[in-house]
Amino acid sequence: MTDSMFVGPMSIFRNHRSAGLLGSAACNDLQAFRTAYFGRKQTDSKVSHRTASHETGRMFKVENIASKESSSSSVSSAVKTKMTMTEKILAKASGHASVRPGENIWVNTDVLMTHDVCGPGTIGIFKKEFGADAKVFDKEKIILIPDHYIFTKDERANRNVDILRDFAAEQNIKYFYDIKDRSDFKANPDYKGVCHVALAQEGHCRPGEVLFGTDSHTCNAGAFGEFATGIGNTDAAFVMGTGKLLIKVPATMKFILDGEMPPYLLAKDLILHIIGDISVAGATYRSMEFSGEAIDRMSMEERMTLCNMVIEAGGKNGVIAADATTLDYVTARTDKPFECFQSDDDASYYSVHRYDVSKLVPVVAKPHSPDNKAVVPDVKGTHVDRVYIGSCTGGKFEDFYSAAQILKGQQVKVPTYIVPATQRVWMDLYTKTIDGKTLAEIFQEAGCIDPAAPSCAACLGGPKDTFGRMNTPEVCVSTTNRNFPGRMGERTGQIYLASPYTAAATAVEGKIADPRDYL
Repeated sequence: MTDSMFVGPMSIFRNHRSAGLLGSAACNDLQAFRTAYFGRKQTDSKVSHRTASHETGRMFKVENIASKESSSSSVSSAVKTKMTMTEKILAKASGHASVRPGENIWVNTDVLMTHDVCGPGTIGIFKKEFGADAKVFDKEKIILIPDHYIFTKDERANRNVDILRDFAAEQNIKYFYDIKDRSDFKANPDYKGVCHVALAQEGHCRPGEVLFGTDSHTCNAGAFGEFATGIGNTDAAFVMGTGKLLIKVPATMKFILDGEMPPYLLAKDLILHIIGDISVAGATYRSMEFSGEAIDRMSMEERMTLCNMVIEAGGKNGVIAADATTLDYVTARTDKPFECFQSDDDASYYSVHRYDVSKLVPVVAKPHSPDNKAVVPDVKGTHVDRVYIGSCTGGKFEDFYSAAQILKGQQVKVPTYIVPATQRVWMDLYTKTIDGKTLAEIFQEAGCIDPAAPSCAACLGGPKDTFGRMNTPEVCVSTTNRNFPGRMGERTGQIYLASPYTAAATAVEGKIADPRDYL
């Protein structure tokens, strides 16, 4: 496998065009791209009933692409030191030929993201340390996304968004996704919603880059083959002023997910299995790299779900190598050049874990920890008071599509909250269909609460008027990412983490249910 590739807005392998690898536009011939760069051939494609195209609403194919060595003489030779994908990205970002786990290195930042919860604190430290009139290192590499405590009357929460707005104007920040009219989010064309999903949808997630964010689930972006991790306000303020950050190179744990995904499993089940096996401290300050046949067949949104929750195992970052699926998604959303890296075959790993996904069953994480794993049959019938489908982990379009497959023609027995992650997802609920009915119609006919304005909403609790917040000691099955006491509001509430399939089946029965009974 080659060490890296360069993808530009007008051609793939711009620097190799003279060698005749590819000709014209970047995505005019993806099959030629697969052959030229990856040295891969397409196997029989399989249509997944769990995924649907954002562009057309039709079912789309996720191809299983098997790798083989490329023999092209035009591809740069392999580096002398064998490295994992994370190590290669950090070596490039630090200007080193190679890096090893445990080394402390200065890295250059491609993207810094902050939101309404941590942004004001970051801005305050930046001004204190660099000066009241200091300028950010690059006004086009800082992204400000209000998303957490938006649709509330809480004055302090509202003030946080005002601080972001003032700073964006002062610094002439290019990417500030503002919201001014909270009474109608649709009246705010710039407003996006949950930062991690919006980053992907707006083309800010690109292979080979370094993305820092003042949110622990920034690791979500690792699904695009980049190094993405959460940092604190102080580190973010330093990046804001310098564009650099001192980090320690993490060791890498490799997770090989092979086999055919059963029709009743989703990526959420896989990551809950893994966290349950290694514990919430099992990957502390380590990279979690995912590969295997099951990954090859996954859509980008499912890959995002996997990488999103590596922090729940203590991981520094999650990462999946870019492939044709990645490039289909990325090149449709940005024309910025980027570089893709693959782990060397004989790279050194901290540990290697193998799963045959065909043998796995639906799971939940019981209160009050993401590693408190239980297979659904063992908790089936447990009483619940509500179901919540949303968040950066479980509020993407495909999450709702999965839930709608079960809820179609059914009636929910408990309040069921539908919280799309972004404005684009919200619109998809009202335009994408299953058997002629939009997803919103399916949810409404099933008795779900009407889809909420896109935001983080109750995933992080928030002010008491936050949509879906648990204000009484209830039992909730949720597609979110954490179930610690008080995470969704009420400290004595109980949260079971589950896939959209399991959450929807549970809503129908009013107790924890097995999605295999409905699929």
